[in-house]
Amino acid sequence: MKILAIDSSSVAGSVCLYEDGEIKAEYITLDKRTHSETLLPLIDKLKSEANLDLSSIDAIAITGGPGSYTGLRIGGATAKGLGLALDKPIINVPTMEALAYNVVGADTLVCPMMDARKERVFTGLYKFNDGNVEVIKDQCVLTIDELVDEIDEPVVFLGDGVDAYKEMLDEKVKVEHSFAPDDSNYVKASSFVFLAKKYMDDGKIESARDHKPDYLMLSQAERELKEKQKND
Repeated sequence: MKILAIDSSSVAGSVCLYEDGEIKAEYITLDKRTHSETLLPLIDKLKSEANLDLSSIDAIAITGGPGSYTGLRIGGATAKGLGLALDKPIINVPTMEALAYNVVGADTLVCPMMDARKERVFTGLYKFNDGNVEVIKDQCVLTIDELVDEIDEPVVFLGDGVDAYKEMLDEKVKVEHSFAPDDSNYVKASSFVFLAKKYMDDGKIESARDHKPDYLMLSQAERELKEKQKND
């Protein structure tokens, strides 16, 4: 089983090749250039490093959202294009589950969070049982206060939302809590590809033609246009 995994849901970007339970190669970038400039070169490097013929892969795994609007569009278009060209299925992994998988095996509640601005985060709540992820609260958009109200047991936070709201969380969260190491705060293809494999084993795949990102909320430009139309 070979899976090409792609993530461009945040500032970081990564690609990896999974084959029969092992990571054969991975490339990660924290470059400030856009994913439109870095993602395809990362895939080319991966092909070279792993001596990979893309036609030999069984599926393409992608973090399908939420996250950066531009990043999701670029990653989704790349996965869709490869899937259509190669006639391969897409494994669409929710970004919050993918991020949570950075701390697979944690014995507390896991709360991944990405900054959605204005004291809001993309988030969800998860637990791990024997390496399997249990969705306690599906990914959504919450204010920090709304998120805190959902947590009543020990929890570990991770994601770039920690950088933005760590002080608020320390002040407002009344239960035992901790923060994952900094290098766990961005999605890693080599981490979530193992979750993608579980998705595929369960038949949770889609055609490249049907794939589309799950943004969870309108972009700022769309929100401003909607507000303008409402006031006109």
